[in-house]
Amino acid sequence: MITLDKNSYKGTRDFYPEDLRVRKYIFAKWSEMLESFGFDEYATPLLEPLNIFAAKSGEEIVNEQTYSFEDRGGRRLAIRPEMTPSVSRLIAARRQELAYPARLYSIANFMRYERAQRGREREFWQVNADVFGDDSIYADAEIVYLADKSLRKFGADKSMFEIRINDRHLIDFIMKEYLGLDDGKTRSLMKLLDKINKISDADFNRQAEIIFGQATGSILPRVRSLVDAKTLDMIPQKVQDSAEFKRVLDLFVLLEELGVETAIFDITLMRGLDYYTGVVFEVFDLDKNNNRSMFGGGRYDGLVGLFGVEPIGAVGFAVGYTTTELFLQNHKLLPKFKNETDIYIALVDQNCFKAAFELAEKLRGEGRPIELDSRDVKLDKKFKTAEKKGIGKMIIFGETEAKSGEYEIKELSKSKP
Repeated sequence: MITLDKNSYKGTRDFYPEDLRVRKYIFAKWSEMLESFGFDEYATPLLEPLNIFAAKSGEEIVNEQTYSFEDRGGRRLAIRPEMTPSVSRLIAARRQELAYPARLYSIANFMRYERAQRGREREFWQVNADVFGDDSIYADAEIVYLADKSLRKFGADKSMFEIRINDRHLIDFIMKEYLGLDDGKTRSLMKLLDKINKISDADFNRQAEIIFGQATGSILPRVRSLVDAKTLDMIPQKVQDSAEFKRVLDLFVLLEELGVETAIFDITLMRGLDYYTGVVFEVFDLDKNNNRSMFGGGRYDGLVGLFGVEPIGAVGFAVGYTTTELFLQNHKLLPKFKNETDIYIALVDQNCFKAAFELAEKLRGEGRPIELDSRDVKLDKKFKTAEKKGIGKMIIFGETEAKSGEYEIKELSKSKP
């Protein structure tokens, strides 16, 4: 006899009813927030042609993390590892028909083959929110505002998280105009800066020497001056004089006017995905037990154009469910959830099943969730079942109740036999 494994596939999770109550709560908050800002919900297939991710998602995601296969028709497909290429395809398919700016959001599941660990799963859920057709800095500011609000919606305050912001245009200016790097060295330095918080200063300097070679002595001090700049006014003057820097400065002024107190400038923030073209940001939990990047987003103006239509400006962000759940748990922001069933009807005479069922239907018609337990077991077992499920009210239903049509709703804690 074969014994099947009772555990879910590594990196995925089962959602028992108590887990799903938390998930439904978080999803509902996300939907409520985004719909209040005029976002419309959409959905796309779980499977997509592999090439839409290969085009711009980056080699690591496509070559190492994507669940891909060939279907029976010889087509190369992938279980979506992210939503941005899919929603860009969605926009491209109706490029001329949609009203702009198009504000779209979805709550969906994704899969990436990566090492499963706390806060990182192979199957994960997230909300994606994107604005298409608005190239302005105001759209960028609103998306960052929504990222801030997505945590404040649950009761978080500014001491709990921060939003680190950079800009790809500014990065390009720094790499080419301020540091004088070619494309190859630019890509190498961006990858190095992207992991600066995960390596020691000595490792950083050693890897920088490999990139810069004989020019290390002149370039590395300028790189260090950028890395050590914790505020915008600490950035070297040559960079401050650029149009790219002024746009970033304008964004921070806007965010301050909108009341976003969690935004900080971080020149080392790169965001690994290749398709970002402007502002990029990540939201970090400041709790010492979960001090990590939770989610992020940015501007990606070129992706829709890859589908053979005229390019369109786009900016958005995605929030993962698991990182949000951990954040709310760590900061004690989750409410207590209970079984939504209002009344548990314990049938003590199976000959009265029809009458009990009719009572349950009558109460359901009044908008009250009802569970009818018609098992032929002792009453104390039914009490234990109701208690275990967390249902607070009970009707004990038998011949007397069936004949009279009268019944008593008991508080379970006061009704134990």
